[in-house]
Amino acid sequence: MKKLLFTLLFSAFATASYAQNNRYQLSSHILDVSSGTAAIGVPVILEKYDESTKIWSFVEEKITDKNGRITDFLNYKESKNGIYKLRFLVADYFKSKKIESFYPFVEVVFQIKDTNHYHVPITLSGYGYATYRGN
Repeated sequence: MKKLLFTLLFSAFATASYAQNNRYQLSSHILDVSSGTAAIGVPVILEKYDESTKIWSFVEEKITDKNGRITDFLNYKESKNGIYKLRFLVADYFKSKKIESFYPFVEVVFQIKDTNHYHVPITLSGYGYATYRGN
């Protein structure tokens, strides 16, 4: 009985903490590696590149939640393959923490080629950042 209860509780926690939103194709998050905490309240802009005109167009803007996450970019009903860019507007985040930063914003360009879920996070500090394709 204890094992079953533990399994159910762990499963619920893992699902609630890390579940992808099945209605959306793209998610992201920011981890501030200088503090080891989520970057809360950071505006993130999603844009799409038009290869024929060579112009970026606005898709949507969201703000990172209490876990530093955005789970609801690109509704599957409206998403399309292509080249996208996430612009993380981090200047005000660093100012609020009284941390000097070299980067006023971070841009990550990536390509969606299928209907799979894409998770594009960044790790961040005042003088550096990294990104990878998560799951």
